[in-house]
Parts: sequence; C-alpha cells; structure tokens
Amino acid sequence: MAINPREGLSVGQENAVLVKVMLDGQPLEGDPLAELAELTRSAGAEVVSRCVQRRRAYHPASCVGKGKLEEIRQRVDCFGANVVIFDNDLSPSQIREIEKAVKCKVLDRSELILDIFASRARTHEARLQVELAQLEYTAPRLRGMWTHLERIAGAGGGTGAGAVGGIGTRGPGESQIEIDRRLVGKRLAFLKQQLAEIDRRKMREVRARRDFFTVSLVGYTNAGKSTLMNVLTDAETRAEDRLFATLDTLTRRWDLGNGRYVLLSDTVGFIRDLPHHLVASFRATLEEAIHADLLLHVVDAANPEAERQIEAVQDVLTELGANERPSLLVLNKTDAVQDEGLLTVLRGRHDRAVAVSAMTSAGLDGLRAAVEQAMRGEQRRMTLSVPVQDGRALRFLERFADIFERRYEEDRTVLDVAIAPRALDHLHSIAADVQHA
Repeated sequence: MAINPREGLSVGQENAVLVKVMLDGQPLEGDPLAELAELTRSAGAEVVSRCVQRRRAYHPASCVGKGKLEEIRQRVDCFGANVVIFDNDLSPSQIREIEKAVKCKVLDRSELILDIFASRARTHEARLQVELAQLEYTAPRLRGMWTHLERIAGAGGGTGAGAVGGIGTRGPGESQIEIDRRLVGKRLAFLKQQLAEIDRRKMREVRARRDFFTVSLVGYTNAGKSTLMNVLTDAETRAEDRLFATLDTLTRRWDLGNGRYVLLSDTVGFIRDLPHHLVASFRATLEEAIHADLLLHVVDAANPEAERQIEAVQDVLTELGANERPSLLVLNKTDAVQDEGLLTVLRGRHDRAVAVSAMTSAGLDGLRAAVEQAMRGEQRRMTLSVPVQDGRALRFLERFADIFERRYEEDRTVLDVAIAPRALDHLHSIAADVQHA
C-alpha cells in the first residue's frame, strides 16, 4: 500500500507555477510574487507562470477557489510544469486537494525555504538544525499526510462499537501513525539534545570573547553581508548572488586601524515570514547576533523593497530577543542603485545610516569610523590605577580607551584615560583590583 505519492520536496531542475492568495485589505505593492520567484530560482527551478488571486478568506479545502484551481491546472498543462509553489502556508489536506486537481507536486512557502536550507547545509551543525526544522514542520502534519488511513474512525456513530477508538477501529493505519510519531518524537528529542550541546558550546565561545568588542552582520538574505565580510576581513567566505548562500556563522578579526580591532561575525540571512521553527532551530547559529556588542544591519539599498526588508529583519531580531542590541544600519550596494531618489529616501528615514559598497569599497572608511565610535561610546576622562602584573586589564584599556598618560608608582600603573561607562563596567568585571585615582 503506497504511503504517499509526494516523495521528496526538492524542486531542482523543475518548471514551477507560482501562486499567491492575497486577502482583501492586504496592500499590493510591486510584484507580489517577486520574492517567491527568487526563492524558487535559488532552489534550482525555473518559473514558467505566475498566478495571484484576491479573496475575502482562504478557501478551506484548496486555499484558492474552484475556478482559480482549474486555471492553475491549465497553466500546469500549458507550460509543462511539474511543481506548483504557493506563497502561503498550506495544510496537508489543502496540499492533497490541490495535487489531486493539478496532477503534480505542490509545495508551500515553508517547504520551499526548508528545501533551500537543506540544499545549502554543509556542516554537521547546519544539517542538524535543518533536520530539526523539517521535523518540527512535519510532525504536526503526520495525520494529514497519510492518505491511506481508511480505518482511523469507525463506520458507526458516536457510541458503541462504531465509536472512535471502539472495538475493531484501531486499524493498521492508525498503528503506523503512532509508530511514526514515536520515531519522530525520539529523533526530535535527539536533535534537540545535540543542538542544546552546540548551544552551550556557542555560549562558552561567546563568553570567551568578552574581552573583545564583538560585531555581528545581520540583514535580509542576499543583502551582501558575505561580500562585506570578505572585504573587511579577507575571510574568503562564500559570497553568491542567491538567497541563503551562507548558513554557518563565521567570525574573523576586523582591524579598524590605530591598533584597534573587533571580532566580526557573518550570520544566516533573514527573510519575510521566515518559518518560526527555522528561527528556533538556528538559534545556536544566531547566538553571535543575540549577544553581539553591536549589530551591523546590512541592507540592499538598490532593492525597491528595502524598507520592507528592514522591517522583516527587525521582526526576526525581535523574535530572537536581540532587537534591543545597539545597531547601525549599513546601506550596501550603493554602486548598483539606479534610482538615486530611493537612496535619498532611505537616508532621510535613517539619518544615522552609513552608505557603502562592498563591491567597490566605497564608504568603508566611514563604516570603520562609525564602528570605532560605537566601540568607544560616550567617553569620560578619569585616572585609573591598575596592578602592573594585570596584563589583561592593561590590554583591555589599550583596546577600548584613549590613554593620554601612563606612569608607574611602586607596583601599580596609573593611567590618565578617556573611557566609556560600558567599557569601564566591563573592566571592573574582568579585573578585581582597578582603582580610581
């Protein structure tokens, strides 16, 4: 007995029809399927047709109406498509109903994103995180994905032998669901245990960097974070013109000049309506952003949807609990801006933003200066006395304070410095014997 005709979710080398259902009241700005088309191309498929429908409410059986469903079927036949991708999240019963009508595979937005992440995962950690996200997505849908469970409920009414769970009603289909649920549950528990250990290791790594000022690149996917990382640190990380090219966090030293440097981390890109279970799974990877001293929010300034992408990133940061971290907006790809008015509007709305081009290195000096200023903070002039043998405290002051004078009194070093209150608090946390002279 066949379990399910939907074997595999990969959309590589396929022709895709894209569909989006918009509810009344949702604003129509630009191309509503532009992002889904880019996601589809990132997955390796070719977009052959697009279809948008406005409705007062989603159709409970098929998301779209019967007429639109027939139109989708005709488009599939006309263009030789072998996958239909919805920019909406669908229930298993809706997917099954649509597949029955269009006679080909149907994916929703979350499945497509999970497919892309699965194809990009290279490290053991990334593979664990993707598998956890896939199982978190699949586990609640097990019953709906099994189409052959004819005997889940009895044929009779609500009492007697025909009741649900009554004698003779516990068929092999239901037993198989229970087996699958136990297997999925065990695997979920194992993955969560493995990722919890990774999370603890990441936290230890983050705590070990407390002596350094840490900066994390965050932003919408394909905003140019990896390219910026490469030009700032010579990291030679993968930088491609496609969504989610980077899944693993990379940390490198970034020299700011004047003997100062920070630790710069590149993180996975965000996207509008990023599945919550995916954000949760990648929390260990995003620890760098959650605990960074400064977030560099990189924006593709050449993208007409830049403002909406900024909002989407803020939503994900809020979900991670990192929205209160100090941040600096970086308007990247200024060399590709064709409408200068768009850049002017962005600068007007975000007056502290720094405009750069990672491709041409334009504006990078201004970015370094802004990061150095953020590292210093609002400094205050004071005199500090530190034991001569406390090299850790002295190195910290050389990195995070401006030292105007240094003299030695017996076994102590007395320094006339300008230091930010935050840096001073951190100094006291790592050095017990720092005195204010």
